[in-house]
Amino acid sequence: MMDHEKVNILLVDDQPAKLLAYEVILKELGENLVVASSGREALEYLLKNEVAVILVDVCMPELDGFELAAMIREHPRFQKTAMIFISAIQVSDIDRLRGYEMGAVDYVPVPVVPEVLRAKIKVFAELYRKTRQLERLNAELEDRVRARTAELEQSNARLVESEQRRSLAIAAGKMGSWDWDWVNGDWMWDEGQYQILGVDPKSFVVTPVNIQALLHPDDIDEQRKALAQFAKGAKSYEAEFRIIRPDGEMRWCVGTAAATHDRAGRVVRVSGVTVDITERKHAEERQSLLAREVDHRAKNALALAQSIVRLTRGDDVKAYVQSVEGRINALARVHTVLSLSSWQGAEIRRLVDEELAPYSNGNQIALAGPEIQLQPTTAQTLALALHELVTNSAKYGALSTQAGHLSIEWGSETGLLRLAWEETGGPPVQEPTSRGFGTRSVIASIESQLGGQAEFDWRPEGLLCRLSVPLSPRAATQERSQHRDTSIERPRGERAARSADA
Repeated sequence: MMDHEKVNILLVDDQPAKLLAYEVILKELGENLVVASSGREALEYLLKNEVAVILVDVCMPELDGFELAAMIREHPRFQKTAMIFISAIQVSDIDRLRGYEMGAVDYVPVPVVPEVLRAKIKVFAELYRKTRQLERLNAELEDRVRARTAELEQSNARLVESEQRRSLAIAAGKMGSWDWDWVNGDWMWDEGQYQILGVDPKSFVVTPVNIQALLHPDDIDEQRKALAQFAKGAKSYEAEFRIIRPDGEMRWCVGTAAATHDRAGRVVRVSGVTVDITERKHAEERQSLLAREVDHRAKNALALAQSIVRLTRGDDVKAYVQSVEGRINALARVHTVLSLSSWQGAEIRRLVDEELAPYSNGNQIALAGPEIQLQPTTAQTLALALHELVTNSAKYGALSTQAGHLSIEWGSETGLLRLAWEETGGPPVQEPTSRGFGTRSVIASIESQLGGQAEFDWRPEGLLCRLSVPLSPRAATQERSQHRDTSIERPRGERAARSADA
């Protein structure tokens, strides 16, 4: 039976309408559909034809589905034929058990789901087809085996050895196998061995010199020592080593070898397998790197939390707790944003949206700026600075009244993030005589931690804050240098006022 040959599917039901429905459902399978309106008609067809699957209605006059299945199973030729019962009534567990004892392989309830019925029939039809193909191939194979018995007996020992090598290779997974005749020096490689070492079996000559040329220079001596151990009585060895393919790519491998001895105990053959473990090595390196990265991130987060707890001030315990919770929550929000990007960074608009989310119900806030990706450390520090600004605005500034308005604009310039925080329409603003913790926190985080600048302009109509944040370590170095130059050129009185204000 070839792959394209149709198989017979017998449909047994006493209702013509249901038989027609089954034919319509199963027509697209492309198999030979045979209908029988009674159990006796079905038995008559089975005695003359081979059938892949029988679809039987449980409830039929004269012979019901259970009785028909029992009679079919009594015939030796149909003891393994697949039978599927169709039942329009609720089938109890006892009925199901009875059906399975009669030889049913499955139940299909009514109403029939066409897709489900087609899928079930298709599986058993394909299984029948494959079974018949296997039987035919087995018969052909047996004929060939009988015809070549003499030849197989002569090469039996060689085939056994080859099968042993193949079994080792299969057990090892993705690998290659090799064989070395210790006496005359001949080598045998399978296709997998050539693939692992990246050489062409048509042009590569397997010799000790050519093999050594593929080994990593640092691993050559270890391989020599391992093979030399066989001459001293060793029976096997296993070692990791590196190879350098002709195209320059380095691969990690693990090699396992075993020696075969003659009756006198002398080595006559060494056989082994080579497994490419490069992906495993890379996974181990990534895991180690990830562990170090997690440790580093955790220490940074703990350090920030420690600073928040140590530096936060409050008039009473409740105010202190609220301040600490607010700052810790800001840190948690940016941590979530960074986690979603696998700590590759955070987009500034997402960062701003997260901090302003509790105040974004009205039309008080306007945002404008391009998409700018921030480094993880920059994102964490900037998030805390934005939290301080929005908290101050909600308490005393533009966000504390319905008439207030907040505008946030940002852009990038020569490796710097420029962000302008402008409040209008809130309560009248007076420049504070001394800076509170929030202001000091913004300045310290932006200037000390990121090497940027934070400028505050306490205008009567509202606060204007400008932040300059380096987007890379190189930009941070340049910004610090320019900041020092500006500080040196600033008039002495202004520097003194700034120092006293801080």
